[in-house]
Amino acid sequence: MGGSGQPDRHPQHHQKGTRLGNWLTREQAKELLAVPDRSTLKGKRDYVILALLVGCALRRNELAELDVETIQQREGRWVLADLEGKGRRIRTVAIPIWVKQGIDAWRTAAGIEDGRLLRSVSKSGKVNRDTLSDWAVWSVVEQSSKQIGIEHFGAHDLRRTCAKLCRKNGGDLEQIKFLLGHSSIQTTERYLGSEQDIEIAVNDNLGL
Repeated sequence: MGGSGQPDRHPQHHQKGTRLGNWLTREQAKELLAVPDRSTLKGKRDYVILALLVGCALRRNELAELDVETIQQREGRWVLADLEGKGRRIRTVAIPIWVKQGIDAWRTAAGIEDGRLLRSVSKSGKVNRDTLSDWAVWSVVEQSSKQIGIEHFGAHDLRRTCAKLCRKNGGDLEQIKFLLGHSSIQTTERYLGSEQDIEIAVNDNLGL
């Protein structure tokens, strides 16, 4: 029974199985983005947190450490320039228009010209100079997902949701790898848990 590698394959498989379920459909993602009350300062900020996670596939610490200076125009579009991810890999991430609109609304309301993009907001609705902790990001995601009836949902699951939705919309695996800042296609495939899609099969589009 104690064959080499045999015992640890099972837990890994089990873990992968549990993690696979943690991502949202497009409809659920839309519901989640509708949770923050965007008439309030905190709501504007919370929307940006959710939008950057699900729209740009950021890691939680990348999001918390995001500087305003990172938001730049390249090749005629808005991007998060030169993000440093795991293993010090640098990547540039395109910002979808709806995410940029959310960022602009928050920055205008909060009066943020430079420094960290995301800040803590006091109960009285004042923006503090101090930054936002990893924990605060986690909390926003958990509270918001609870409101749409999903328990134990984390920031990383929104990153996975972005990757899954990109793939479902015909996104190229190589491009999704760049978006996520993975070192290899294999990591991205594992991450997507590439299950076979029978409903929309790849070989339906052979054009023959």
